[in-house]
Amino acid sequence: MSNITVCTRFRPLSSKERRDHGDSVCIRCIDTETFILKDEKEEDIVFSFDRVFYEKSEQVEVYEFLALPIVRDAVNGINGTIITYGQTGAGKTYSMEGPGILECGEQKKGILPRVVDGLFEHIKSSDKIAKYSIKLSMVEIYMEKVRDLFDLSKDNIQIKESKVQGILLSGATEISIMDPGQALQSLLTGIANRAVGETQMNMASSRSHCIYMLTVQQESTGDKRMKTGKLVLVDLAGSEKVEKTGAEGRVLEEAKMINKSLSALGNVINALTCGSGRANHIPYRDSKLTRILQDALGGNSRTALLCCCSPSLSNAAESLSTLRFGARAKHIKASPRVNCIEEKYAKKHEVLCRDKDESCKRILDKLRERLDTEDVKLLEELFILEGIFFDPYSVEELESSYEDVTLQTISSLQEFVEELVSSVEELKKKNKALKARVEAAERLDALPIECGKYSNVLHKILCAFSFFKSWIGSFSSVKMLK
Repeated sequence: MSNITVCTRFRPLSSKERRDHGDSVCIRCIDTETFILKDEKEEDIVFSFDRVFYEKSEQVEVYEFLALPIVRDAVNGINGTIITYGQTGAGKTYSMEGPGILECGEQKKGILPRVVDGLFEHIKSSDKIAKYSIKLSMVEIYMEKVRDLFDLSKDNIQIKESKVQGILLSGATEISIMDPGQALQSLLTGIANRAVGETQMNMASSRSHCIYMLTVQQESTGDKRMKTGKLVLVDLAGSEKVEKTGAEGRVLEEAKMINKSLSALGNVINALTCGSGRANHIPYRDSKLTRILQDALGGNSRTALLCCCSPSLSNAAESLSTLRFGARAKHIKASPRVNCIEEKYAKKHEVLCRDKDESCKRILDKLRERLDTEDVKLLEELFILEGIFFDPYSVEELESSYEDVTLQTISSLQEFVEELVSSVEELKKKNKALKARVEAAERLDALPIECGKYSNVLHKILCAFSFFKSWIGSFSSVKMLK
């Protein structure tokens, strides 16, 4: 097992930041791995990561350190994931794509186009006697729905899990790519379909999490084995503070969903790194994002995280939050392995999947002959949600479904226990308060009795005093008569 790679990148100050706050920054460089951040309270906090890329860092430096090792592994059948994380406007999409997939020079190319070039270069230079193929998929998570960016009619793709292939996006479009040019052209089409919006912090703010998936298959002609490396690149939407972005209406609703899914990601990171002695429930199923990233976070994948930050004093709080997230993520353990299966089994599995898809298609075609398109679409979604569209003879699917139900039950029981503990604590507090009230009431009840005792004594004293006074008076009268 190995820790995931975590790097930090600070973009240059924007023109707005320079206009509002001058050239002041909240970071002080120590070396290529360590720096000091001054927070809003003027306190210095030291952070260390696998690599720190400062304002003048080049795109190629980020690629070579962060992504190149993962590209090499993907060609050899090892899964890899590269994630960009940070507040809105921190430079995540620039780091991932560059200023444009096609319309930029070599110097400004982002991680994604360099990864595409790198895959073909490594395949070309490989000395293995094997046949390679690369397939490309591209989806976004928008308002908690997974949408196919190559086919916008697929706007609610279901997430499934396979013992052999791990997390799968059922029905997502896969394009076979033969060269980098074709891949970049396809990516350009997908990026054009991505949801973006304007905020006060970013003219073209990503309103969704974008996921690029490149699957590399290596068929060895010698030992009849097939290796499959899945390379996933994730450009997360930025965390947002409404008072800074000025979001309202639809953009505000998008911001709420973005922050909710990022919060779920943080909860998964915390659960993975809490260091408890007992096995913890990891809440992967709390959001579509964490479910898709299940393999990348502590599973069968070599993972790298790039934390993108603004160096401006005005964004010190957001940068601190991003850096703390990265510092926690450093402790995640991953278990990447070579995905190698017998060619015979691989072909059988492929045929079964194809037959299952064709069977589902035949059912839907029959329904379309008698029903409206919208009704068929609704039925399809219901069939998928209810688990009707899966092969009942597939042990793998049944095991996955059983695991889903088991984990959901465990999660529900944990929530029930937490609620029960909370209720017990609340009852203890109420019981303590009730005891205090009873004791106070008893003291008040005892007070009249005490007062009665004191009043009897006082009455006797007054009676005695009255008798003594009358006796003195009578004595004086007798004396005067004499």
